[in-house]
Amino acid sequence: MKQIVGILLAAGSSQRFGADKRLHPLADGTPMALASARNLAAACARTIVVLRPDDTALATLLAAEALETVVCNAAEQGMGYSLACGVAASADATGWLVALADMPFIQPASYHAVLHPMQGGAALARPTHGGHPGHPVAFGAANRAELLALTGDQGGKAILGADPAALVLCPVDDPGVLRDVDVPVQIEAPGALSG
Repeated sequence: MKQIVGILLAAGSSQRFGADKRLHPLADGTPMALASARNLAAACARTIVVLRPDDTALATLLAAEALETVVCNAAEQGMGYSLACGVAASADATGWLVALADMPFIQPASYHAVLHPMQGGAALARPTHGGHPGHPVAFGAANRAELLALTGDQGGKAILGADPAALVLCPVDDPGVLRDVDVPVQIEAPGALSG
């Protein structure tokens, strides 16, 4: 079995939300980032949550659930740094399933739908819903050097787009793969999808 490591990017600044959305409770009271981490950890035997240096409250919540964390000192410079940091912390992996802390509504089946082609040796995979590409996204070990070199705020977008023939699209019946939370109303309103 290939070791596909889950990486949850949770080092954002929540500027559009108006407060730290990662700690904002969902309808059941679970903080958003914790719900996202649990969902990813249910799919991946090893999951790493990437945090900012000042993330004491979130780090404490994650530690209470025995979830692995890594601090990205350059997190404020963009998502690319956070993703590179997570990959560096698991450089021996055969691939990575990358999820976002502000996407807590992704169904477990969607994580497994993206993991399946990676277990079969795919280089890249991501879910689609209604023809739209979503998250989580997965990268095989062949992309390790490119992932480690990421900077700025683009994450792995350029890697996903560089070789369309290598990207396995996984259609899912799950609007959660498109539903990231940027403003509070998107928590309560399932139709309020972000771009």
